[in-house]
Amino acid sequence: MVDASISGYSSSSRDLKPTVLANSFGAPLHTNQGSVKVSRKALANSGYNTRRLGFRGTEDLGGGLAASFWLEAPVTADDGSTGVASFVRRSTVSLSGGFGELRIGRDYTPTFWNDTVFDPFGTNGVGANLINTANGFNAETYGAKDTGGFGGNQNYFRASNSIGYFLPPNLGGFYGQVMYAFHENDKYSNGRFTPNDSSTSKSRAGRYIGGRFGYANGPLDVAVSYGNSTVADQYYAGTTDSVKTFNLGASYDFGPVKLFGELSRAKNSRDYEITPLSGARPDVDLNGYLLGVTVPVGAGLIRASYSQVKYDRNLPFDFYNPANNRDPKANKLALGYVHNLSKRTALYATIARVSNKNGAALTVGGPGFYKASEGVFTPKTSTGYDFGIRHAF
Repeated sequence: MVDASISGYSSSSRDLKPTVLANSFGAPLHTNQGSVKVSRKALANSGYNTRRLGFRGTEDLGGGLAASFWLEAPVTADDGSTGVASFVRRSTVSLSGGFGELRIGRDYTPTFWNDTVFDPFGTNGVGANLINTANGFNAETYGAKDTGGFGGNQNYFRASNSIGYFLPPNLGGFYGQVMYAFHENDKYSNGRFTPNDSSTSKSRAGRYIGGRFGYANGPLDVAVSYGNSTVADQYYAGTTDSVKTFNLGASYDFGPVKLFGELSRAKNSRDYEITPLSGARPDVDLNGYLLGVTVPVGAGLIRASYSQVKYDRNLPFDFYNPANNRDPKANKLALGYVHNLSKRTALYATIARVSNKNGAALTVGGPGFYKASEGVFTPKTSTGYDFGIRHAF
């Protein structure tokens, strides 16, 4: 799959602090700096479908058994710099039969499937829903881009070192999977021998356990999933950080239109071996929902979605700084059209807009907000577009 688009992104922030001149009250001087916009135009990838190059095969072992492999690499069409150098999208080997399928390697997590299957935009391009965006961005900065994900969850999209089991496909529409991913950290027979440094005192970070179960029959598809990802731990501090995710998604194809919906809740929590009397880190909750629709029009498809997320920081009430009592939140509207030139080739266009409130800093892609971490400029809106072509071979 090769997918390339001409894309544009724009992120706007405003200085909400009033101008304060010289005074006798000791208030710090401040000159309101207005607004600032950061924009970018780019030749991007995966505006409609995720670009990839893969190899897969199956051997019939007889007696209803089969062995399979799947190796899939990302491909960038804009500069060709990414190709079959690593199969980080998927690298699995499996054994299947009447019992179902046992799959080993690197694969999508069960909890990610609902985010992408029940999104009209398939979590691709500027139209990707905010549940996907927020879970894939940093939680402590409420949207500033990095690779950590919500709460540092590296297992949001995919998990390495995993063992997965899939139910057989002949269960009258019911389907499901479970996954366990090893953390591959060292564990010492006597805990006091654990080295006391941040890089080697981990014994559980990286582990993932989750499952997804659903029912698909005719126009209806509905699925629920739950996952627990251990994102950090420190033996001598006696702490373990985890991100627990629950989501419920559904779609129904009426023919003239297909409706999509999802509810999602993720909790970034810290467990203490001995809970401190004070100073314990509060949990951070990420709640979101998605409503979407697709409408076939001749050889084309209209796509639209509305999504919203809200961070609950579970902080005590702040009498002195009322702004700290407002939870960061954001909403997003996306609209797109796909025109199929053939079964393998399609042209597409997508536009999207994100509105942030109370310090949320989610974007449609591209550049982040100007100096959002310094607290002077408040992130407000992010807009973007994709105009591209997708070809499958």
